[in-house]
Amino acid sequence: MAFLTNKQASSSSSSITRQYKYDVFLSFRGEDTRLDFTSNLNGILKLKGIHTFIDDELPRGEEISTELLEAIRNSRSSIIVFSENYASSKWCLDELVEILECKENGQMVLPVFYKVDPSEVRNQRGKFGEALAKHEVNNTKKVQKWREALNKVGSISGLTYKDGCYKDQ
Repeated sequence: MAFLTNKQASSSSSSITRQYKYDVFLSFRGEDTRLDFTSNLNGILKLKGIHTFIDDELPRGEEISTELLEAIRNSRSSIIVFSENYASSKWCLDELVEILECKENGQMVLPVFYKVDPSEVRNQRGKFGEALAKHEVNNTKKVQKWREALNKVGSISGLTYKDGCYKDQ
């Protein structure tokens, strides 16, 4: 996570400087990691002076909120915590698609594979495949976008967290 601790990343030497509201947008499946891994990560980032967005106070619903989309767009970078049930959430998958669109415009993206193998995400195997098969019953077109996004992000170099320690991918 070296790119997050460099305070120079907060300012640009170019004449056109984009102002971001957040340094890091955290995407995660709440039931899997909110109370432990993600809250610890958020706390550490804040201690380092990194301004994060975490969805603690947003209203829940089927559709991703406009406020959440704006938070993604107004973040310098995103950390996506992939856990076992990440793909079971339509909300998380919609966030992922938006994050990857922002990546095309220069946003930094760091995937963290929390107790899952990157190949499960990339190839939609295991729980990822099962969840997408369930979603596909209702919306084939949207699921295809999610599959493409998972494949793409599963190929980005990130961090793997297994058995209590990190491994560079």
